[in-house]
Amino acid sequence: MNFQNTNKPLKVVLSVGDESGIGPEIILKALYSYEIPKNIEFILVGSKKNLQNTYKHLRSLGLENLANPKNLKIHDLELSSSDNNPKSNYGNSSFQYLIKAIKLVKQYPNSALVTGPISKKSWYLAGHYFSGQTEVLAKSCGVKNVGMLFTAKSPITGWRFNTLLATTHIALCEVPKKLTTELIHSKLDLFKKFCNTYIDEPTLKVAGLNPHAGEQGILGHEEEDWLNDALITWNEKNRGVKLLGPLSPDSCWNSSVKAWSDINAEKHDGILAMYHDQGLIPMKVIALNYSVNTTIGLPFIRTSPDHGTGFDIAGKGIAQSQSMIEAIKAAIEMTKNSRLLNTH
Repeated sequence: MNFQNTNKPLKVVLSVGDESGIGPEIILKALYSYEIPKNIEFILVGSKKNLQNTYKHLRSLGLENLANPKNLKIHDLELSSSDNNPKSNYGNSSFQYLIKAIKLVKQYPNSALVTGPISKKSWYLAGHYFSGQTEVLAKSCGVKNVGMLFTAKSPITGWRFNTLLATTHIALCEVPKKLTTELIHSKLDLFKKFCNTYIDEPTLKVAGLNPHAGEQGILGHEEEDWLNDALITWNEKNRGVKLLGPLSPDSCWNSSVKAWSDINAEKHDGILAMYHDQGLIPMKVIALNYSVNTTIGLPFIRTSPDHGTGFDIAGKGIAQSQSMIEAIKAAIEMTKNSRLLNTH
């Protein structure tokens, strides 16, 4: 199906996430923004009462640039409390919002999913033992090879900055055990497919696992033992990709800094990081509030702001909405590019 030619309007389904956090606030702020296209149909999944109360509270604080829930299409889910633990109840609600939002996106062709931040701890308290929304999405769609990709479009140069994670929400000590040739190949396959939606011969970099990419076995053995060979064998089958690495992690993102701010700087199309913080620290430092989390490998586009629930500032009216705005914009941009999608 070519979504660019469909007569049906593009729909964006937004699950509000944990309602005791900043999710409802940043959604109401984002949907008011002039940066969001007006020809998109938005469907919010959450508690209508909570969104109305959030709107009233923020208005009482003097905030005016907010979407009014009465003008929004809301798939209202009012869930009964299962116990006396508020965190557990909010965790269960945010989980059920996500499940319903996934069903809606599957139901509507030419649609995308944007998810508000959730609390993994609250999910656990509610009996939902997933390490994140990415894992729920993969299971719900019956997909094994998915990727957690962080992407940001520079407001200075228009260059899209992409970092894919080889491993995601696991303890640091578990990372070397999880990394294999098969895993690296599968992530590079996903990365190539994603990049091919906008460039035929992408340049991809791969960060090493160890400091200085192991320094030829002195500072770690994984690069010498298997990672070097893994990249060579993958690149032999994918000659259209310029593959660089494994590179020293402390300098791998230097060119990203330049490309973000200098239109004449040499560009690359993506970096594969070995673990969560290795990729997220430079991503957030360079892209600031423009970074977006997206799950690649699904039959539809899913994006999310790259920050958490912000429990410490919830209800204060000070949460920045730029990452949510960017998440919505990215979902729209990617969904309009039909080469990225499978039929659903």
